[in-house]
Amino acid sequence: MSITLLETTPKQNRHYFIALVIGVITGIISAFVKSGTEDILPPRTPDRIAPPVQMLTDMGIDWHSLVYSYSDQLVYWGGNFVHIVFSIAATVFYCVVAEVFPRITMLQGIVFGVLFAIVCHGVMLPILGLSPAVIHLPADEIISEILGTCLWIWSVELLRIALRAKMTKI
Repeated sequence: MSITLLETTPKQNRHYFIALVIGVITGIISAFVKSGTEDILPPRTPDRIAPPVQMLTDMGIDWHSLVYSYSDQLVYWGGNFVHIVFSIAATVFYCVVAEVFPRITMLQGIVFGVLFAIVCHGVMLPILGLSPAVIHLPADEIISEILGTCLWIWSVELLRIALRAKMTKI
């Protein structure tokens, strides 16, 4: 039996709309998983601005004005909003691609998670000027981002499996 990375599912077993809905749901939930990971293992030193916040600043948006009060504390939601939107976009991509190419879910999504962390934090963020080049990142940041991204995608995959089974009545 040969296993190929580009093996596809039968067309009649693909549920794109369901994958889209699951992507939105899991994108929101998993963003909280990623955020929680960053609270426990801060990915950057206090002197560096988080990439989503830097992106808002670069766009001319005053992230200090994006604030609400909860439990007598000010919460600056701008960076988290960007993170949630990015998470939704990434999980919709993941869930839709999984409908066609099931190998994207290898090791319950962990392979995708590692590759995604490398592409985002090692390539895209430095290109966009939102983060230093990976060779200039501290080990703490690399560990936090890879572990956080793996937990993020693992939560996506576990939810995707359960929600897809319920929504397609498999």
